[in-house]
Amino acid sequence: MSANYARSWQHTNQEQTPKKDQKVAVKVKKQGWITKGEKAIFSIVGAGLIAAGVFIVSFSSNTDALNRDIQKLEKTVQTQKVENEGLLYEMKELSRPERITKIAEKNGLKIQNAEVKQAHAFNN
Repeated sequence: MSANYARSWQHTNQEQTPKKDQKVAVKVKKQGWITKGEKAIFSIVGAGLIAAGVFIVSFSSNTDALNRDIQKLEKTVQTQKVENEGLLYEMKELSRPERITKIAEKNGLKIQNAEVKQAHAFNN
């Protein structure tokens, strides 16, 4: 009886063990490193940083160009001031009374005990 019992136990034990040949296909959803929302936020922030960088470079370039133009104009004004001062000195030298009387005598004019006064322009 025990031999029969062992055989019957072997048959029932084999029937109860599941077959290992059956494989169940499980789809594993691979999660990304960052979510779609985070990607959108990072994209918007990145585009904003790029736009800010372009704006800053453009503004800096325009400011530099304006500074160069201002320096050129200041240099032009300075040279004009120097030229104006030279012309003012020359005007004062040419309008001296001694020079005027010398030129008058050279051209045959006679000065009779008169004082030559310097005329002043109204727009000085």
